[in-house]
Amino acid sequence: QVQLVESGGGLVQPGGSLRLSCTVSGFTSNYYTVGWFRQAPGKEREGISCFSNFDGSTYYTGSVKGRFTISRDNAENTVYLQMNSLKPEDTAIYYCATEVGRTVCSVVGDYYDYWGPGTQVTVSS
Repeated sequence: QVQLVESGGGLVQPGGSLRLSCTVSGFTSNYYTVGWFRQAPGKEREGISCFSNFDGSTYYTGSVKGRFTISRDNAENTVYLQMNSLKPEDTAIYYCATEVGRTVCSVVGDYYDYWGPGTQVTVSS
């Protein structure tokens, strides 16, 4: 059974940094993609970044490009989201999602079948 667990959320001041982790398990394929999403109170879920384990390709939406970076640790089956220069508008619950057998990643939620429970990120002084 495919499972995902996020960690690394918390409270940080504006301009600060956090690193989120997404550990995936329950499958052995090298072809999988991971998407990062967030949902702020009263707002729709927003896809912000994604990664393909097939070729290491990444994608970032305009709201996070230049501030957030995806990386991976294959040995730990973990994908990280390094978040720098955080702003109050980055406050949200952050989710990772995975789809096995795909080679191209997406920031569209319907693309993914498996989701983690989410981790809260709060940016406030």
